[in-house]
Amino acid sequence: MRVKHTFRLPPALSARLADYALRKRLSQAVVVEAALTSFLSPDGMDRLEATLARRLDRQVRQLDRLQTHIQIANEALAMFVRFWLTATPPLPDTAETAAQSSGRERYKRFLESLGRRMETGQSLARELSLDVSARREQSTGADE
Repeated sequence: MRVKHTFRLPPALSARLADYALRKRLSQAVVVEAALTSFLSPDGMDRLEATLARRLDRQVRQLDRLQTHIQIANEALAMFVRFWLTATPPLPDTAETAAQSSGRERYKRFLESLGRRMETGQSLARELSLDVSARREQSTGADE
């Protein structure tokens, strides 16, 4: 048995209800019944909290991966700069113009190479993880 209720809805909400029911090919009464059941359900807040917790956990994992990638990029850049500064002697003033020209050409090739690498989806973090995995396998294979 069903009990009849009469509700007054704002015109905008009534239009949304009618549109939703039409799109889903349901009666408006069925849509309202499902909405009220969900709203009044005692575990509704628990489901919402669980959903939010899952989303937050996923975002935390994504932020952790991002932090790792940033740390790798920062360390790689710092190591490169330190190596370059210690291994590259200063140029004499007479060779500076030629070095700048060569540097611009090398930088252009670097950017092209970087663009190709980004298009293929290669990353330093992935290469590092593959190298570390390979070294671990080699060291465990040598131990046996």
